[in-house]
Amino acid sequence: MLADCQSFYASVEKAHNPAYAGKPVVVAGDPERRSGIVLAACPLAKAMGVTTAQRLGEAVAKCPDVVIVRPRMAEYIRISLQISDIYRSYTDLVEPYSIDEQFLDVTGTLHLHGGSPEEMARRMQQQVLAETGIYCRFGIAENKILAKTACDNYAKKNESGLYVLHKHGLEDTLWTLPIHKLFMSGNRMTHHFQSMGIETIGQLAKTPLDRLKQLMRRKFGKNSDINAELYWRIANGEDDSPVTPQTHEAAPQSIGHQMTLPRDYGSLEEIKVVLLELTELVCQRCRSKGFMGQVIAVGCQGADFDRPTGFFRQLKMIDPTNVTNQVYRLAVQLLERHWDGQPVRKVGVTLAQFQDGEQYQLAMFDDRERAMALERATDALKEKYGDSIIMRAVSVTAAGQARDRSGKIGGHYK
Repeated sequence: MLADCQSFYASVEKAHNPAYAGKPVVVAGDPERRSGIVLAACPLAKAMGVTTAQRLGEAVAKCPDVVIVRPRMAEYIRISLQISDIYRSYTDLVEPYSIDEQFLDVTGTLHLHGGSPEEMARRMQQQVLAETGIYCRFGIAENKILAKTACDNYAKKNESGLYVLHKHGLEDTLWTLPIHKLFMSGNRMTHHFQSMGIETIGQLAKTPLDRLKQLMRRKFGKNSDINAELYWRIANGEDDSPVTPQTHEAAPQSIGHQMTLPRDYGSLEEIKVVLLELTELVCQRCRSKGFMGQVIAVGCQGADFDRPTGFFRQLKMIDPTNVTNQVYRLAVQLLERHWDGQPVRKVGVTLAQFQDGEQYQLAMFDDRERAMALERATDALKEKYGDSIIMRAVSVTAAGQARDRSGKIGGHYK
């Protein structure tokens, strides 16, 4: 099953505030300034033409009576975890897909609850609604791809919020859908399929795989065979991946942070402030996970996404480290070497190629032990009292963003 919470952020706000009942509600970035984008819109707001990712000003123009609520990410995370616990009372195979979507494998526990998969899903749906006020939809199928497809294309449009997609009946269901409905097919990929003469998911599914590989090679080169097979399998409803509760707990290949700035940063000194703050966040996360990285990557991007400026470059360090100042010195080298002087609106820092943080090479004139002791002390303070309890002096300048970020989760206020 793929369980999806309807208009999750907006639903949480309506469930917690009875005064919002019967009113169109959106969750958005800055209600006071009527700026930012819509993160979630309740069904009443959607009926007025409001959509997710729409500019808030456009949403207000379409729905003047809309109630705008600032996001509360900590509360959304709490409710999401509460819903996960409900699902885990039915099966131990629950895999988070996003904050409001989760895969469930009930194959081994269906007999414990009696009835059909639809009846089991309905009980979960009713329990989540009773305990949290959130309405969930369930796509039901024999694998994850079909369950996701069933939820997105059918369960969300059903009055019951439930839909079973049978693999043996795809010709009358999935294959009739236009190609842009294919899972993992964005606007650009949809355009490529259409240029190949493929307008429906069924046309893609019925295209011989060898022929599809030939078409993909013409557009994307000789290394496109894997993608061709991936899309062909999705169209045919084939997916062997299991529901894995620990899927997001595997050791990461890299750790990074990026930040979209509130305005264009045009001077090297301003960009270096944000670069230092991001480096500190990355190194702090590496230390918390017991990693040292040997490859540092820095990226900068301008505000004009139609005519992008900026760079993304990496550098291999002599020795792995997670000490902020050591990583920052090399990050600055990359910035000074590759920045073209154009205004910057987005900055990112990444560490990769990890090794155990407890094993490292000592150097005769290296003051690493003292630096690491200082890092451990500041990490402990931040863990206990919050990130804003101790900051670098540059973070209180006009260019600094650390204080503002400390009050947010995922870029939004807690």
